[in-house]
Amino acid sequence: MPEDSSRHTIRSFVLRAGRMGSGQQKALVELGPRFVLPYRPAELDLNAIFQRDPPRQADKILEIGFGMGAATTEIAANHPDKDYLGIEVHTPGVGALLKQIGELNLSNLRIVQHDAVEVLQHMIADASLDGIHIYFPDPWHKSRHHKRRLIQPGFVALLTQKLKPGGYLHLATDWENYAQQMLEVLSGEEHLTNTAPDYAPRPAYRPLTKFEQRGLRLGHGVWDLVFRRI
Repeated sequence: MPEDSSRHTIRSFVLRAGRMGSGQQKALVELGPRFVLPYRPAELDLNAIFQRDPPRQADKILEIGFGMGAATTEIAANHPDKDYLGIEVHTPGVGALLKQIGELNLSNLRIVQHDAVEVLQHMIADASLDGIHIYFPDPWHKSRHHKRRLIQPGFVALLTQKLKPGGYLHLATDWENYAQQMLEVLSGEEHLTNTAPDYAPRPAYRPLTKFEQRGLRLGHGVWDLVFRRI
């Protein structure tokens, strides 16, 4: 079993202040009861919560830290045959994603507003996910803060445990130093194999964010890593 990451300093988030717009507040009130799943220390029935009609299996993809939800929305809208569960702690981001869910009438997205480590430990069954997305996690760019980065061996072992055989883990970062650490950590997990010699081309399903597009115009790099569960 992987070490209990929640007992250490690594968390899946850093709490920051954020202002809520009226549209986000309205979405929280009107759509939250349907699309936001309460945190409970009990495993989710991932097929039941998406209520597909007629009932059928669909790939289950988890995203950790979806921010304001723009990329999450685009991915879910472009792949209605797959189900997406997003984890985010910041209320403005949850409200923003709910607003987009309502505007696009999406039915294949659900949200848990809680720390991802505890959600993974207590709500996600082993070998139940077809994919996991973690895009642009906090880089903690100062060397003395690298121990706070999310992508550490214990956490990656936990992620791997939740993937089905053949399921994928897709990370992206615009910090080269963090990309190097990610590559080292993922390569060190015995139950994962890299789909590329090192970094992968950006998969077509991951849209470019406005922030990322601006960085690319300025010559900044972006690194994708796609590993599969053996």
